[in-house]
Amino acid sequence: MQSVPSQAIRPLSLNASLSSSRLPFFSFSLPIFHKFKINPSIYNKSQKVPLFLTLRCCSSGSVTAKPSSEDRRNRDVQEPDEKVVALRRLFSKPGIGIDAYIIPSQDAHQSEFIAECYMRRAYISGFTGSAGTAVVTKDKAALWTDGRYFLQAEKQLSSSWILMRAGSLGVPTTSEWLNDVLSPGGRVGIDPFLFSHDAAKELKEAISKKNLELVYLYDLNPVDEIWKESRPKPPNNPIRVHDMKYAGLDVASKLSSLRAELVGTGASAIVISMLDEVAWLLNLRGSDVPHSPVMYAYLIVEVDGAKLFVDNSKVTKEVMDHLKNASVELRPYDSIVSEIRRLAAQGAQLWLDTSSVNAAIVETYKSALDKYRSNLGSKGKIKNKRYDESNGLSEGPSGVYMRSPISLAKALKNPAELEGMQNCHLRDAAALAQFWCWLEEEIHNNVELTEVDVADKLLEFRAKKEGFLDTSFDTISGSGANGAIIHYRAEIGSCSVVDPNKLFLLDSGAQYIDGTTDITRTVHFGEPTAREKECFTRVLKGHIALDQAVFPENTPGFVLDAFARSSLWKIGLDYRHGTGHGVGAALNVHEGPQSISYRYGNTTPLQKGMIVSNEPGYYEDHAFGIRIENLLHVQEINTPNRYGGIEYLGFEKLTFFPIQAKLVDISLISDDEIEWLNNYHSQVWEKVSPLVEGSARQWLWNNTRVIHKQ
Repeated sequence: MQSVPSQAIRPLSLNASLSSSRLPFFSFSLPIFHKFKINPSIYNKSQKVPLFLTLRCCSSGSVTAKPSSEDRRNRDVQEPDEKVVALRRLFSKPGIGIDAYIIPSQDAHQSEFIAECYMRRAYISGFTGSAGTAVVTKDKAALWTDGRYFLQAEKQLSSSWILMRAGSLGVPTTSEWLNDVLSPGGRVGIDPFLFSHDAAKELKEAISKKNLELVYLYDLNPVDEIWKESRPKPPNNPIRVHDMKYAGLDVASKLSSLRAELVGTGASAIVISMLDEVAWLLNLRGSDVPHSPVMYAYLIVEVDGAKLFVDNSKVTKEVMDHLKNASVELRPYDSIVSEIRRLAAQGAQLWLDTSSVNAAIVETYKSALDKYRSNLGSKGKIKNKRYDESNGLSEGPSGVYMRSPISLAKALKNPAELEGMQNCHLRDAAALAQFWCWLEEEIHNNVELTEVDVADKLLEFRAKKEGFLDTSFDTISGSGANGAIIHYRAEIGSCSVVDPNKLFLLDSGAQYIDGTTDITRTVHFGEPTAREKECFTRVLKGHIALDQAVFPENTPGFVLDAFARSSLWKIGLDYRHGTGHGVGAALNVHEGPQSISYRYGNTTPLQKGMIVSNEPGYYEDHAFGIRIENLLHVQEINTPNRYGGIEYLGFEKLTFFPIQAKLVDISLISDDEIEWLNNYHSQVWEKVSPLVEGSARQWLWNNTRVIHKQ
């Protein structure tokens, strides 16, 4: 499953890496957090680059991108949207007084997947894709989304909305658009809990160029005001302990390493708001968010203690004992801001990752700290000076603004986490073999199946496997033209019937107690056209090229992106998404800080222990989509030379499942690539066949046979 950079997947450049020694899961002799190579009192922002780059359309012809719904049929007359009208009425209320309001996709933790009660952008716009930003002014409503969702947004947005195809030629950013449509002196409102501090600061600076003011609405979210009683309740599902045999490292050890980092940077505490970071650090898992085994919580780790801010009704006795053993205290979820204010009043040096911690928390801390310093100054008690984020000297404590060290520590999987990922992928492959065997038989028997039927049946097979908990994202089940919608979601009543004469794309994954899977396969149940075979083969060639890549340590993922695109580029084709994302171990299916993408702003090196996806694709709008995805583990490669005395890295496959051979155009593939495919299928048979029987085993045999070059 593809993703785009968000606050949940944050660029980070670090040189640290783990030792290659394979230790048992209960032993971990090296620090899991790594020192930053920057002044700890100065926050260095990553290189600024556009969130989306302009790429050529992936269809065979040329297309001129348009910034709005001008090109959509039957949209000449705008119809009033009751929700938007109700939202606008609130603009002039006392205490609000705004001319525009921005509704992002995130919750207060900058999560990619969020609980239903926080799906404010989907509620107000009707667009249900996972990425997008809605902006409502007094007379306009616009929605920005990226190339994965253009077709979906066209279908879901009413005529009241303007669709902004982010990254396309001539399409303004949200701030550029606001600067254009609002008069100088206009006020733009946001909920500061829903924006990271960095995002809010960047927005404020951008709109100030046209004398627009950014207004923080701390005490009221206008969308919630019109949602009212129909808004779903916040989740309160019980939290569970993530067993040591899967976690590989106990909480005390993780906290000890983190506290060493605090001491090294001069911080007295760190505020952790990313849900997967909280879950990983405390060896806890939840089910508050669809597809992600996390719980809504904040965590403050101090040099001599820790506090978990969470709804107490979620905490079982087992979890309570687990936290008590790690000396972690419980606090109400909604008390996080008051605790930040209390710590600042004591002069605490808080470590805040302003790329992920929301603006409400950061601004509360800065405001309370200003008051503390002012009080100290009036009493003549200031004894030290520190650098603030603007590199100017300030009196007293000023906070530590740096990237969270937990992101990298979590990305470098320990042996127990890797073992769990390997094991769950094999069980997942067995479920997939049973499923594809069933599906092909149904199709060949002319049974009519919708895309939803297919996704539901796959869930049935997976649910029978040991340790299955949930899907890791909404299954993308797309037949024909729907496969070209990169993050398509089939829904009852509007989805298509699976057409045996068209390409079928299935992107799916699962959450197991010991790991997380994500796999895409594209198949044809009949006879593919020469065009479909050529496109599929070029995608496969890119997949193989990346899989076989060997590269020096400290290489960032964007350097490898061209490996996957080269074969498509040779005939003027491309795709509108990154090639690989990080994956958590029994955690979020999208994980940072690493990625493989044409977006060159993420300079995080790929390091041993990281897990990334390998998923090049190709999509012809309104025709078909192709994607081939495996998960890979970064490992050291034993090269005959080591230029510069450094290590060289490569990939080890975690995903073992057949790639449909009849879609391969043998004339376009080299002998080495055929050998790769045959070797891969041999491994699939060896690893997965012992886990299946009967017709599924026969299906697996039929689809892993050796291919010969004609």
